[in-house]
Amino acid sequence: MSVVRVQSQICHGISEYDQCSSNSACACFHMAGANNTGICGFQWVTCSELRACEHTTNHCHESDHICIRHPRCHNHPVCYPVSMIDQQICPPITMIPNIPANARWAQNGVTVAGGHGLGNATNQLYWPLDLFVDNDQTLVFADHDNHRIIQWKMGDTNGQVVAGGHDKGNRLDQLNHPSNVLIDKETDNLIICDGGNRRVVQWSRRSGTTQGEILIDNIYCWGLAMDDRRYLYISDSFEHEVRRYRIGDKNGTIAAGGNGKGAGLNQLNYPTYIFVDQQQAVYVTDKDNHRVMKWNKGAKEGIAVAGNQVNGVALTQLSYPRQLFVDTLGTIYVADSGNHRVMRWPKGSKQGTVIVGGNGEGAKANQLNSPWGLSFDRHGNLYVADRSNNRVQRFSFE
Repeated sequence: MSVVRVQSQICHGISEYDQCSSNSACACFHMAGANNTGICGFQWVTCSELRACEHTTNHCHESDHICIRHPRCHNHPVCYPVSMIDQQICPPITMIPNIPANARWAQNGVTVAGGHGLGNATNQLYWPLDLFVDNDQTLVFADHDNHRIIQWKMGDTNGQVVAGGHDKGNRLDQLNHPSNVLIDKETDNLIICDGGNRRVVQWSRRSGTTQGEILIDNIYCWGLAMDDRRYLYISDSFEHEVRRYRIGDKNGTIAAGGNGKGAGLNQLNYPTYIFVDQQQAVYVTDKDNHRVMKWNKGAKEGIAVAGNQVNGVALTQLSYPRQLFVDTLGTIYVADSGNHRVMRWPKGSKQGTVIVGGNGEGAKANQLNSPWGLSFDRHGNLYVADRSNNRVQRFSFE
């Protein structure tokens, strides 16, 4: 019997039978024998047509079936056809919320991670940089000067080290000033910019994992992104370029910059964080040019979409921008670190608006101190990695 190959998605951390796809007919089926890992699949099947899994091993003799528990089948392990877990049937839930153009956020943030001074205890941070909010509102981010990746569940007072945390070093169980992390949903791996070691590493999220593996080395990695086709994008701050890779490829191709350090439209000057939209356009914070650039797929030069290339505090300006996010309307959200604020730039606009911060450098609830990371959850709440305050702030969507 031939094996059916499909592009599926793992639903790690989603409760059994909860919706895991933008298709409401899809649910998370935990694999028999696994407590917290499953496959996102189509739930309306005829159980009488499914065979029971092998009783002692939870094995399926059919090569194109997997053993799962299904709510319509009395919760018994059944052999489920892998053709029904294709992402064309069960597309992933987008992490890009539909944010109205006139959206507002509370001006006072609430500390949801860190905030207990600078340190390496599990309730402390030391320069949190980037930020990612998973489907279940778990925060994952690079704790830069603690040389570790932290996972912080909403409501917890302590985080969990999920990569690194064994002091600074270049062993496979160590990191050196990590700057960015993303989650590869298909493999349930962390992909990490291990900048101090000039490498990109992959680290499984499975419990018991004690070390990573090198994906790409000899690269001054700062930012990461992955598109819907699982191409990996990496910003190289010293080569002043963004490269696009197939997973497993060591060389990649230029997606932005690559023409030396400079301020021309075909150049970048210390690019840091990147965002890739569904058209594979690359947005990059061009830090030392104090602007955000957009490079359409295949373009030879970019378009300045935020900032006017001059370091300043005016609404037309940025100061050392860091992590960015682009919503479904094409609105750009950027951590304007030098101005201690987060800005919103509507598509095509020549100036932005301050959405949080902008009240001077400080540690009050309405202040930020060199914010570097930002992300949104599916409800539109804004999370900011407030680097020099060693905390993560949540600003509620109003």
